[in-house]
Amino acid sequence: MKRIVSIIVMFLLISSLGMPAFAKENSDDSLVKNVKSAILIERDTGKILYEKNSNQKLPPASMTKIMTMLLIMEQIDKGKLSWNEKIRASEYAASMGGSQIFLEPGEEMTVKEMLRGIAIGSGNDASVAMAERIGGSEPAFVKMMNKKAKQLGLKNTVFKNTTGLPIEGHYSTAHDMAIMGKELLKYQDITKFTGMYEAYLREDTDKKFWLVNTNKLVRFYPGADGLKTGFTSEAKYCLTATAQKNGMRVIAVVFGAPTSKERNAQVTKMLDYAFSQYETHPMFKRNVSVGTAKISKGKISKVNAVTSEPISLLTKKGEKTSKIQKKIVIMKDLQAPIERGDKVGTIQLVKSGKVLMESPLVAEKDVKEASWWNLYKRAFGMFTKSGE
Repeated sequence: MKRIVSIIVMFLLISSLGMPAFAKENSDDSLVKNVKSAILIERDTGKILYEKNSNQKLPPASMTKIMTMLLIMEQIDKGKLSWNEKIRASEYAASMGGSQIFLEPGEEMTVKEMLRGIAIGSGNDASVAMAERIGGSEPAFVKMMNKKAKQLGLKNTVFKNTTGLPIEGHYSTAHDMAIMGKELLKYQDITKFTGMYEAYLREDTDKKFWLVNTNKLVRFYPGADGLKTGFTSEAKYCLTATAQKNGMRVIAVVFGAPTSKERNAQVTKMLDYAFSQYETHPMFKRNVSVGTAKISKGKISKVNAVTSEPISLLTKKGEKTSKIQKKIVIMKDLQAPIERGDKVGTIQLVKSGKVLMESPLVAEKDVKEASWWNLYKRAFGMFTKSGE
């Protein structure tokens, strides 16, 4: 699509860190039992630390809402949706069965309240109300969900609704759900919602509604702060969980546990395994500028290329290394309009010619298309330096 132009290489000296030769995955069945499928990954690198039947297509139940929340957070991050915007519940949204926050037709709640209802209360009605606001209709939003799944390279996921209510042809995998969770966790504000154990809606009214998180790990497992449970009679008990300790964040997913107690026990085993065996070493936070991308036909001629997510090195505890190369690749022939968050390059961490991790670099801000008058003045050198 767009050609690659510049590669900037610099050495990052990292003392006393370990870089193990990772196996692609650990499939030791002795770690997790009594579930249909499972996976454990480290968030920043995406490295698989454990897996069991991780590509088996299964109904995700309300874990579907991880993708729903991801698209909501993207809209907020791009400035297309504000936390305090009031969202009106349609009659269709209010009619949703299953878990809900009991929206009435015409009732309004802020985005912040709706997200609380989705993240903590698993509100199907809140999910559909937000889908209608963002996509115009639930079917249009579902198309956005499937498009995002393809962008993330998820080959074994198909969504048919925003909620996870049972419907034929709606499925995902432990692997794909972990990648969705990885992407959602780029937006650090999300754990302010998914990590809440309890909260209230309509607090100052006579219809005060108490929310209690079905993910009990956020209360009972140190460092756990999300992400989403799921249950239907077909899917059984499912959970995509995340926890953070000593700067390392991991994601554990289980599908098809027979009870919620068993679900929590198996996820706890995976989290304990990760924190006992591995550690991460942060390299970059999200939204750090590491280069500049040139933009043709824009109101401005360049934009900062920033990290799209936190970037870390993952090591087995106690192993050592010396030099890591950072390669920054900026795309060429970028043309306005560019939206904030659009990919403008990549960053790689490389050791001895082997790519340890790769992550997109994105535009720091919008670049609107220049008018003919802007282009005319630029062609004759009439822009001031500050105008660039």
